[in-house]
Formats: sequence, C-alpha cells, structure tokens
Amino acid sequence: MFRKTRNYLRSIELTYMEKTEEQKGLFGDINKDLIATAGEFIGTIMFFIFSLGSIQTVKAFQKMADNNGEHESTTSSPSADAALALISYFYSAAAFAVSLFATSTIFYRFTGSIFNPSVSLALYLIGAIRPVRFILVSAAQMAGSLVACAILTGLSPIDLDVNVQLQNGTSRTKGVFIEAFSTAGLILSVLMLAAEKHLFTPFAPMGFAFTLFVIVLYSAPFTGGAVNTARAFGPSCFQGFSDYHWIYWLGPTLGSLLATGAYVFLKAVHYWKITPGQDSTGETVENDTIQVSNRKLGEGDSRRESTCSNIPARGIQNMV
Repeated sequence: MFRKTRNYLRSIELTYMEKTEEQKGLFGDINKDLIATAGEFIGTIMFFIFSLGSIQTVKAFQKMADNNGEHESTTSSPSADAALALISYFYSAAAFAVSLFATSTIFYRFTGSIFNPSVSLALYLIGAIRPVRFILVSAAQMAGSLVACAILTGLSPIDLDVNVQLQNGTSRTKGVFIEAFSTAGLILSVLMLAAEKHLFTPFAPMGFAFTLFVIVLYSAPFTGGAVNTARAFGPSCFQGFSDYHWIYWLGPTLGSLLATGAYVFLKAVHYWKITPGQDSTGETVENDTIQVSNRKLGEGDSRRESTCSNIPARGIQNMV
C-alpha cells in the first residue's frame, strides 16, 4: 500500500514537470514570476546592504585614519598604505562572498538567488527562466540596488562611497575584459551548480560565494570588482556616473554571453559522460530528455532497482 501511494505521488510529480512552455503561454506562470520578482527585489536589497555596507565601513575607517594622521602631523609609509589597501580588498571580497552566501541561502529555493541582471540573462538564454521573469527580476535587481544604496545613505555617518571605478592605471579596454571574464566565471558557477542538477546543487549558494570571493579579490584592484550591472548602477545614481560607466554594462553582458556559450558547448559534448557517475543524482540527459529514476528500496536492503520515466529537459530547467 505504501509503495503504491509513493508511486502515485511520483506520477503526479512527473505529470507536473511535463508541462511545457508552449502549454503555459507567455504569462502562464505570472503568479510565480511575481513572487520570484518580489523575492529578488528583497534579496538584492539585503545583498547590497551587507556587501556595500562593508565597503562603506572600510571607507569610513580609512577617512578616520587620514584625519588622525593630519591631526598628529604624521604620514603613513607607502608600504603601510599598500598593506591597508590589500586588507581592504580582502575585506571587501569577503563581505561580498559572505553576503551572497547569507542572502542566497534564504532566497535560493524560490527565486534562484540571482541578484544580478547578467546572471538573469544567462538563465534566460539557456531556457531556465522565461522572458517575463527575466524582465521582471532584472528590473527588481536594479531597483533593489537603488533601495539598498538609499538605506545606506541614511544610515552611514559619512557620504556614500561605494561606487566602482577604474584603478591602478587600468584602461577602459582592460576594464571591459576584466569585467567580462570575471562575470563569466561567476555565471558559469551558477549554471553548473544550480541550472545543472547534481548532489552539490543544494549547496550551490556556497559555491556562488567562494567563486565571487576569488573573483572580487582579483578584479577589485583594477575595476572595483562589479561583475554585476546592478552593483555599479545603484551607487552611481547617488555618487554620480563616470564617463566610463558603460564598461559595467558591456563587460558583464559580454561575460554572460561567454559563460552561456561555454555552458552550451559543455552540454553539446555531453560533459556528464566524461566521468560517468561523478556526483550523480541518478538523472541522465539524453537527446534533451531527462530520465528520472524511481528508486525502490527493499526492506533492510540499500540496493536500488530503477525504472525510468522520460520528461523534457526544458521542463526541469523551467523549475530553476
């Protein structure tokens, strides 16, 4: 009786997953899209409050140190300044990583914890989200960045100073490609850890966080480490737009296209066949079809007998 009930529930789940985009229509999931949009809006606010707030803290301490030096008629050595800069970069990178991990852990189950229009673009291009959700969540992410900066402006004892900028002699051309390759690395981690289903998928926010940490640690000294158009747009609305602000739109967009191309290539060559069974959930993809195993466990026996039901791969992706 228990086994029949379990199989019945499984058949209901498969029936739900078999609904395709054509059957639903463009606005077929509008209620879910609006819920995801609200989640992305709130999550983006939280993400930027924690991460940009940490950068604001660094700036505040730097200004206090400068003021103390002026009052005491002393100046720090170049080596001390360099050490302080490195610590600041490390602190900022850690703040972004921990902030992403904390907020994405909360919102991952129902929004995907995107918080980045470039990631939204990649998910749309691979078919993981539909056009309506792509537009709505991207707008929510940009608005969330604005709200977060407004909150920080009201709470901080100093003027907002969290904008990104080219540093250390970095040219605009180099800036574009640093942002592009950095964003591609972050997006590829999202696609391989979240869009692709495997045993590490429930822990994907941890992977996002570590990836963002090392990316910001690398790119912050040169471009400020935006890797996110919303991260550059919000602060610029309060601090002013530089004449090279466009690189924080073009770079991440190119990175999104690059990561999407790499992902499509990996899917085309059936990357999961290179090391069969590596971190597998028992699901395989053949000819754009995911075979889901209905595992039956005998009493006191851990051996698995599997029968497979075929469902469209796109149906799985649309549940991300």
